[in-house]
Amino acid sequence: MTNRRQLLTGAAGIAAAALGLAPAARAQTKLPDAGPLGDVWLGSPDAKVTIVEYASLTCSHCAHFHATAWPELKRKYIDTGKVRFALREFPLDPLATAGFMLARCNGNDKFYPMTDLLFAQQKNWAFVEKPVDALSALVKQAGFTQDSFEACLKRQDIYDAVTVVKDGGAKVGVDSTPTFFVNGQKYSGALSIEEFDKILEPLLGK
Repeated sequence: MTNRRQLLTGAAGIAAAALGLAPAARAQTKLPDAGPLGDVWLGSPDAKVTIVEYASLTCSHCAHFHATAWPELKRKYIDTGKVRFALREFPLDPLATAGFMLARCNGNDKFYPMTDLLFAQQKNWAFVEKPVDALSALVKQAGFTQDSFEACLKRQDIYDAVTVVKDGGAKVGVDSTPTFFVNGQKYSGALSIEEFDKILEPLLGK
């Protein structure tokens, strides 16, 4: 009986590790405060599960997640009120910082439309010869002018706020992007919707 129990426990641990869900990764983490600008939440405040994603706008794995798993995660869990979600800034370079500043400059209602645009068009501005010029041209589609683009990127208050969020993430072990905290449990990497199903369904009582 003991050997069988040990075998089953070991098999479960191997399966969890294969999904990036090893016991160490499931430790509860108390996340830092949202920072001076606050979190921009999607979903019901009464949701049973909370997801906080730390991402960089120049991270190709983040863009992959937002192109593949994110639409279904939003449709299946966030829009139905089961999950509450916030994206937090963890820029890996000055260009990503600039992108997040632009997402913050025009109020919370513009945050996700801008981050969605920047993820979707990442290859057209983040990995080109003149990325700042490409970024300027792209955000003009979202209502920026050249003057407002330049003015936004000069705002020390927004730069400092983005930096506070990144520093807070680093203090709770974020060292790569994307990193997700699901009810305080840390998961690293661009999780698929199938992996999110396996994480979320037990938490939702399915």
